Amino acid sequence: MKNIAVESLKVTQPITLAEIPTFIDVATSEKKKEKELQKIREKLSKLQDKMYAHNKYGVLICLQGMDTAGKDSLIREVFKEFNARGVNVYSFKAPNGAELEHDYLWRHYLALPEKGKFSVFNRTHYENVLITKVRPNYILNENIPGINSVDDITDEFWENRFESINSFEKHITNNGVIVLKFFLHLSKEEQRLRLVRRLDEEKHNWKFSPADLKERTLWSTYQECYEDILNKTSKEYAPWYVIPADNKETARYLVAKTIWEELAKYTDICYPELDANIKENIAHYRDSLLSEQ
Repeated sequence: MKNIAVESLKVTQPITLAEIPTFIDVATSEKKKEKELQKIREKLSKLQDKMYAHNKYGVLICLQGMDTAGKDSLIREVFKEFNARGVNVYSFKAPNGAELEHDYLWRHYLALPEKGKFSVFNRTHYENVLITKVRPNYILNENIPGINSVDDITDEFWENRFESINSFEKHITNNGVIVLKFFLHLSKEEQRLRLVRRLDEEKHNWKFSPADLKERTLWSTYQECYEDILNKTSKEYAPWYVIPADNKETARYLVAKTIWEELAKYTDICYPELDANIKENIAHYRDSLLSEQ
C-alpha cells in the first residue's frame, strides 16, 4: 500500500484548490484499505481510553466538504471502535432562534470536547464564513449592530470574522483542545454521480433534496470560499488537511491516519500514576477480594 505522508495533505502555504487532486491512488484494494483502517481505529480507541484517564486534552475534529463528500459515513467508519462515552458528534445546521440570540460562535463553544474526549463537528463554525458568505442575507438573521442590509457587509466584516475564528481556535488550543480540521475535497463530477445514486437507490432517496441541485449551480462560489477559508485559517495550532474525497474508503483511511499520527506526537499522554499508598497495598486489596470467594 502506497504510503501517503500526512504532511503532504496539510495546508502550510497558500493553495489553489483547482490544482489539488480530488482522487489519490494508494495502490491497493478496497479490502486492504479497510484492514488498514481497522488497525488505526483500534489504535485510536486505545489512545482515547488513555486520554480519558489522563484527563488533560480534548480533541476537536472538524469536517467540511460539499454535499455528498462523505462526512457522515466517514464519522461512522473512523470512530466506530470508540467507547461511546469518549466521542460526541455535532451536526451544525441553520441556527435556531435561541442560538441567534447569541454570537455566532456561542453554540460551538457549547459543543467543545471535555477533557479526555473527542468532539466531531460535522459542518463547523466555518459555516459562518461559508454559507453566510455565499448567501449573505443569512447574516441579517443575526441582528448585528450596524448590519441593516447586505450592503453593510463589507470585506472588513469577513476579515474580522476570520480573525475571530482564528482567535477562538488559538484560545481553545491554549487550554488543552487539540484541533484537527479536514476538508473533504470532492470533484463536481463525483458529486453528480453520487446524487444520481441517491435517486437510483430507493433506500437512499430520502437523502436527496431538490436544493442539492440549486447548490450545485453555486459550485464555483463555494470553491472560492473554501479556498479562502483554507488559506486564512490553517495555522500550526489548528491546521487544515485537504483530503482527496472522490474515493470514500481512501478518504476515511487518510483522515484516520492523520488523526493517529498527529495525536501520537503528544508523548505526555499516559495513564495516571497510582497513589503511592494504593500501589503499595495492591496485593492486600487483591487478597481481600479473593478471600470473599
